[in-house]
Amino acid sequence: MAIYLTLVLIVLNHIAFGGSRVVVSLFALESGATQMQVGILMALYAVCPMLFAIAIGRLADRVGPRLPMLLGSAGLLVALLLTAIWPALTTLYIAAFLMGSSFHFFFVTVTGIAGGIGGPQHRSRNYALVSLAFSGAGFIGPLIGGFAIDYLGHVEAFMILASFTIIPVLMLWLRPGFLPGAAKLPGAAASGGVMELWRAPRLRNTFIASGFISAAWDLFNFYLPVYGHGIGLSASAIGIILGVFALATFVIRAALPWLLKHSSEAQILVYAIFVAAFAFILFPFFENPYALCAVSFLLGLGVGCGQPMSMSLIYSLAPEGRASEAAGLRVTVNNVTHLVIPLLFGTMGTAFGYAPVWYANSVLLGIGGWLVRRAASPLGGRRGRA
Repeated sequence: MAIYLTLVLIVLNHIAFGGSRVVVSLFALESGATQMQVGILMALYAVCPMLFAIAIGRLADRVGPRLPMLLGSAGLLVALLLTAIWPALTTLYIAAFLMGSSFHFFFVTVTGIAGGIGGPQHRSRNYALVSLAFSGAGFIGPLIGGFAIDYLGHVEAFMILASFTIIPVLMLWLRPGFLPGAAKLPGAAASGGVMELWRAPRLRNTFIASGFISAAWDLFNFYLPVYGHGIGLSASAIGIILGVFALATFVIRAALPWLLKHSSEAQILVYAIFVAAFAFILFPFFENPYALCAVSFLLGLGVGCGQPMSMSLIYSLAPEGRASEAAGLRVTVNNVTHLVIPLLFGTMGTAFGYAPVWYANSVLLGIGGWLVRRAASPLGGRRGRA
């Protein structure tokens, strides 16, 4: 039951967070913001996770998940209400930073504790369910935000999104007993700096591979519209291709519990990464939108599977009592790649054309798959310690 209550929190909070990104950007444009100003707003969402995710993870390990998850949920509620009460461009800057910061108090903590709910035998299943919840909510949130704007208005959209965080706040405040407590470890078992985690070869390889998978996801969403525009596809065709990709990530995450009955998480992750790498190789060969939909679906199966399996591996490899800190380091590495990879490949595409971008990302994913094989061996699917 605990994992399903946790999924309720994830879905409701992520609907609010995912919807906010759409409403904030559209309201900013409606208020006269330039594209650069909208870019700054979106960057403010990522400032906190890049800088403070590790500290958030340490807090969760030390005091337990309830406080950081409650702070995250309440922060989302306050930020969304702030934009509804004072709807102005200046308020959006404050709200964007607060929402990015608040959500990652929740996100880092919940990804750190999910593996331990119900015992280690349920670790992989839990992460599959968690990723499915994030994927489904990530699809629903923008839809709610967009329809609310069209039929009610921007202020009302912020208020509707804020309402989704009320139940998580009340659950975490009044009935938090379903959450695990803080780690109770003797001596200095949970001590050590973040570099101790980074120096552990298996953990480091998995962090890097997770960053490459996350970067591949971001690169596709960033570069597919550029590629589609360059080959003359319509905006609706590009949107459909992106939608097919999102559908594939949902499908593979729904199938993960079945896959885990037949293979270990490490094996699934390696296969998924190489499937995604192969998909990137295929993109430059096609301009037909139907063919690109098929390739995008293949890519979605790979990267959609990669994220939950990398979370599960990191949990299994983290030292006792430091799972949330390890989750925080994963978020930090992912956000560094979010910043660097699009800039790098955007520059590469400008200088050399489309094909090298797809091929280079395929190579990065291949390296990631090799690193995961090294990270998983000789542990396989067992609960291990770095």
